[in-house]
Amino acid sequence: MELPLALEWDDQVREGVLKRLKFWQQRNNKPPTAWVTELVEHLNSLSIALPSPELGELLVSQICFENNHPWMWKFTHHALSSRLLFPLQILSLLASNVIPHRHSHPHAYALFLPLLTQHAFSFHPTPSLPCNRKIVSSVDSALRFSETYKIRDLELGHVFVLFFYEIVVALIDCMLVDWGFQVTFSERSHLFTACGDGEEYMEIDHNATQGFKKSESHEQIRKRNSFAALEVLERLTESRKATILLQSVLLNMPEKFNCLQQRLQFLESLELASSELKLVNQVLTKVSANIRGVSRFEYRLSKHQLVGMLVDVGSSKTSLRCNYRFCQSPCWVPLDIYMENAMDSRQIPTKSSIDVLTDGIKTLQILNQASWQETFLALWLSALRLVQRERDPPEGPIPHLVARLCVLLCIVPLAIANVLRDDSEHNSSSVQVSMESEYRHEMKSDGSMKLGLISSVQVLGHFSGLLCPPSLVIDAANQAARKAASFIYNSINGKGESGTGIHANTNTKAGGNLRHLIVEACIARNLMDTSVYFWPGYVSTSILSLSDSSPPEKSPWSIFMEGTPLNNTLINSLTVTPASSLAEIEKLYYIALNGSDVERPAAAKILCGASLSHGWYIQEHVVHHVMKLLASPVPPSHSGSWSLLVDNMPMLSAVLRGASSIDTIHILSLHGLVPTVAASLLPLCEAFGSIKPTSNSTGDESSTSIYMAFSLAFLFLIRLWKFCRPPLDLCITELGVAVGGLEYILSLHNNRVMFSQDKLKSNQSLSESASVKPVYIDSFPKLRALYCQYKSCVVSALSGISTGNSIHQTANMILSMIYQKITKGGISSSNSSSPTSGNACSSLSNSGEEAFQRPMLPAWEVLEALPFVLESILTACVHGRLSSRDLTTGLRDLVDFLPASLAAIIDYFSSEVTRGVWKLVPMNGTDWPSPAALLQSIESEIKAILTHVGVEVPNCSSGGSPVLLPLPMAALVSLSITFKLDKSLEYMHAITGAALENCASGCPWPSMPIIGSLWAQKVRRWHNFIVVSGSRSVFRHNNESVAQLLRSCFASFLEHYVFQPQS
Repeated sequence: MELPLALEWDDQVREGVLKRLKFWQQRNNKPPTAWVTELVEHLNSLSIALPSPELGELLVSQICFENNHPWMWKFTHHALSSRLLFPLQILSLLASNVIPHRHSHPHAYALFLPLLTQHAFSFHPTPSLPCNRKIVSSVDSALRFSETYKIRDLELGHVFVLFFYEIVVALIDCMLVDWGFQVTFSERSHLFTACGDGEEYMEIDHNATQGFKKSESHEQIRKRNSFAALEVLERLTESRKATILLQSVLLNMPEKFNCLQQRLQFLESLELASSELKLVNQVLTKVSANIRGVSRFEYRLSKHQLVGMLVDVGSSKTSLRCNYRFCQSPCWVPLDIYMENAMDSRQIPTKSSIDVLTDGIKTLQILNQASWQETFLALWLSALRLVQRERDPPEGPIPHLVARLCVLLCIVPLAIANVLRDDSEHNSSSVQVSMESEYRHEMKSDGSMKLGLISSVQVLGHFSGLLCPPSLVIDAANQAARKAASFIYNSINGKGESGTGIHANTNTKAGGNLRHLIVEACIARNLMDTSVYFWPGYVSTSILSLSDSSPPEKSPWSIFMEGTPLNNTLINSLTVTPASSLAEIEKLYYIALNGSDVERPAAAKILCGASLSHGWYIQEHVVHHVMKLLASPVPPSHSGSWSLLVDNMPMLSAVLRGASSIDTIHILSLHGLVPTVAASLLPLCEAFGSIKPTSNSTGDESSTSIYMAFSLAFLFLIRLWKFCRPPLDLCITELGVAVGGLEYILSLHNNRVMFSQDKLKSNQSLSESASVKPVYIDSFPKLRALYCQYKSCVVSALSGISTGNSIHQTANMILSMIYQKITKGGISSSNSSSPTSGNACSSLSNSGEEAFQRPMLPAWEVLEALPFVLESILTACVHGRLSSRDLTTGLRDLVDFLPASLAAIIDYFSSEVTRGVWKLVPMNGTDWPSPAALLQSIESEIKAILTHVGVEVPNCSSGGSPVLLPLPMAALVSLSITFKLDKSLEYMHAITGAALENCASGCPWPSMPIIGSLWAQKVRRWHNFIVVSGSRSVFRHNNESVAQLLRSCFASFLEHYVFQPQS
């Protein structure tokens, strides 16, 4: 069958596209990317070949200036990024319209300049020769190259070189005129003179600019544009691509290059006296140096490398001193794979990511025969890609971005610091020996390494697409940019760091990006100094022109350091604002240890707030002090009083609550502190779980504080030992113990302790390590007993206990509490008798005031009896003596009574689901909640995703057949949807979510879509996240699906090489 021919662009197609553009602009209810996608689908349906030169001309005709609206500019930007348009054509058409009319349409000029910066060097191959000719013709009609330069047969390469030359000349001429200088050069840019001298006749089109909603006058915008144009010129000319293009002009048209040099001489002779123009003298000097460097540039590259410099290669854009071979090398992929794997919060790593990356950096540098600049650049790019992959993730229960930013701004700098330190130690201790390695030139002092690091960060400026900050850190990036601008301003004016500087309104766009944050992270760790602030283009020229003599607003940390007592307002401000110095953290730590009873928990709460999650520049110090608080001194004898831990309980509870959030646990794991945290939690669990509450009054906060403190510590601990993983996963062993099990984590901790003690013997200055001791589970009998019960519950079903046993009595008390709570408002319509089970207990006490009292027992005794309680109520539900609704209510009352009960519920239900002995129950909305409202929708979306990658998946439901789940699974998911979505309950949501996913892997395939549908009904904004998670879950059920995915990946990869046209 022959392929349909691409249709020509005609008036009908043009009108159809125009109507769509106007319709989308009026609606404006979706981002421009959505409309770009829809336009692509529309043009594909008409068999219009893309990219389309005709579409580019249509868009520019609308922008200039009939529809000069920000929405159209955004749409054009996304169309360029999607390769729907040719950047060279669009920029040429826009330049020929916008630059001559920059005074009457300053907003258009302001929007054109960043577009020029981003796409000036985008040189994408054209799909066909006719398309090539259309582009050349379109550009030539706008810029008149064939007429001006007397070129009869104009080709695309000519157009690309001449366009760049014209832009450089035009920007210089425009700046000089806008600054009030008389331009009398022998030749003027065609772009500059396209409108002649009659621009004054044009009236400003208020309808075209009314959508901008700016407070500045047109004159202020014009003034700002002149500085922005200089900044664009600086960024363009510092690129090596610009050097190659301008040298083509020098070699082929030296008279034209002489015209450019005339302008450079004029720039160098200027005396810019005004205060604002003084700030741009340095930038003008850099522009002049960049252009003059063209004549000194020598070709030392092969043709293949030269093409690599002019043509972008995906996200690995070429840069200074980076050759094309390196950018295409696959040998840096391990960095991306490791970083992405470390982001799986369901598998908490027990090894420090800092140590892993340190070894990986040194290994890959040798394997790839790379310079340190190339090595560090590859590392930074991997970390930036890690952040950009989840810059706009679907909203869900598992955060994504904070841990990724931690890797970029804390883990990677610390790994680099380790590499520099190891190299320095190696060189200082090694003797002069002959090195036969061919890489001897790389094994120098850390001076060469540090230069490689600094140049790698400088080169990052060429990767603008990766530097765009996510919304979470836009303010932080702008603040970093303003800090650099203020430093430069004070240096120029001789005011020192304490000068007035630049502290413009925080809403002012300072052009901050992720490179500004990376630089601050490196400066904080002494990897570089503030001289980097003077890099070309690092600070926006426009922000340098802003100065403010008013005193800056004090940060809450400054107020705190001045001695202001901790009140509610200050506590809230400090909690959400990251600390900026180690001194602030140390003062807070001191208060947490020695403050008043009110101040200590408040200080602990602040320490575990934004300073821990977003304090990237000092995060390692914050983590260290949090660990010191958590590892409170343990009484010398566990059989004695736990009074010391009880006295510290409010402070410890604040630390546990703050450190047990999903983000924080992930950050602690990236720092390799899982074994240390687990060892610190053992004495807390043993102590708080052994203490009997003093009051049975449920309204008394002190009666629940012991239970809450224990629950926070215990649930924290079981998350670290991967408590919720499927039982089969526990068969994976290392060093004779189950990987991820409690013994394994403690063995890691003890190995570190022994290593630290060995270092202490050789270095007596490490006194802090002397207080760390090995920890063994046998030292905590209560915890050990429950841990053994957990393992036995996984292996086999419960065995009966005799009547009168203490566990039997405790189980009876708990069952009485649950049943009386259920029937307090009246007997359930479906149940008139108490739930009983021969295995656990034969009867329940039903009378008197005692039935309404909550048992005041140590938490360990409650947890020990819970498996028998759970078996009893499940059996009662099976036999109809307890309704499904009352079962869910009873479970929720149990969790409210002792939150740590959730661990026992998950343990027992997960084991029973794996055993498969309980009946299936209908999720029909009567007995159990129904997923029917969204099940088919989620099923179809999951199927669409999997089909797109070549994986077949069975339907979740068929016709009118009932949706079924095993009874323990139904009870667990019903319990989970009763929890409120409260940040303070995140420590419970985290363990529940992992348990549901792992339980679903032990059930037939439809179980995950069913669970997802129930949660999507509860939290509709999580819909996309649930669909993606459900799509991943199919690979845990079916090995054939994994095989299909692998075949699809290989086929997609090989197709790119097998079927691409041969050159």
